[in-house]
Amino acid sequence: MRRAVFLDRDNTINADPGYLSDPAAVRLLPGALAGLRRMQAGGLPLILISNQAGVGRGYFDQATMWAVHGQLVQLLEAGGVQLAGAYYCPHTPWDECPCRKPAPGMLFQAAREHEIDLKVSFMIGDKPSDVEAGRRAGCRTVLIGAASLPPRSPFVDTVCPDLTAAAAWILGTVEV
Repeated sequence: MRRAVFLDRDNTINADPGYLSDPAAVRLLPGALAGLRRMQAGGLPLILISNQAGVGRGYFDQATMWAVHGQLVQLLEAGGVQLAGAYYCPHTPWDECPCRKPAPGMLFQAAREHEIDLKVSFMIGDKPSDVEAGRRAGCRTVLIGAASLPPRSPFVDTVCPDLTAAAAWILGTVEV
């Protein structure tokens, strides 16, 4: 069993124009490549965990979702970053499925498939549902940006402005 970093996609790695459905619109956020490269160089597998309710709502289909993912992967690989895995939940909040964050189902599945020890792993995201899913899975959590969380939220370990700062905190927190 090993540790890993689980990452939300939209507004964590790439800019989110709202229901991203055009591969040509994929734009990495400032600091994303540097932070991801640093975590990867520290021996941490990077695994994408993303809700994509646009599929369930009929805004785009799964083929489009995977085309956007393909463009993201191309941008990451061009910057020297490889994802160890990617998990998407296509359901809406009303579907109440166990994979949609804040439920931890995608993290549990990824942990099984990649032999990850969740207790020594991290979940990074920009929304309360991201860090709640991470906490419910047993991970330490990083909130990116300024999403509203109550002070002293039980779900977040730290708040960082971007993935570069998150990488510094993670790598300073644990031996890798």
